[in-house]
Amino acid sequence: MHQLTGEYDCKLDAKGRLKLPSALLKQLGGMEEIRFTVNRGFEKHLMLYPKDVWDKKVNEINQLNIYNTRQRQAIRYFYRGATDIAPDSADRILLPKSLIDYATMEKEIVLFAYQEQIEIWSKAEYQKMLTEEPEDFASIANEIFGNDTQNNIMLN
Repeated sequence: MHQLTGEYDCKLDAKGRLKLPSALLKQLGGMEEIRFTVNRGFEKHLMLYPKDVWDKKVNEINQLNIYNTRQRQAIRYFYRGATDIAPDSADRILLPKSLIDYATMEKEIVLFAYQEQIEIWSKAEYQKMLTEEPEDFASIANEIFGNDTQNNIMLN
């Protein structure tokens, strides 16, 4: 299991290639035969999953019922644009043009790594998302965790 963290300013080259930051590669355990799957994120960004994490997500999504309309829609959305990619010898990954267009990426991008995955944002969209963050994160944390007796016991 990967525990990823960090924000990384990067650039896309004219061919849509992204050089993976060395600090992120270290967290992934180096580059020996590492593979990724990239797809659309929940907002206007892309999700980059190490292959083992992607496989775990696929197992979860494949538990949904294709005969249920909402679940079928979720399956479709999850798989839209999913593409397997591998770094080249210069630690670059080639992002599909359709996904670059979806996420309105130009040259400046941001990688935001957390848990087991990496979000890829256009720098402008990432900064916009940051400006829309709530001023009082504590109230959100309280809303999510405040009424949970188990978490209160663990935090006290």
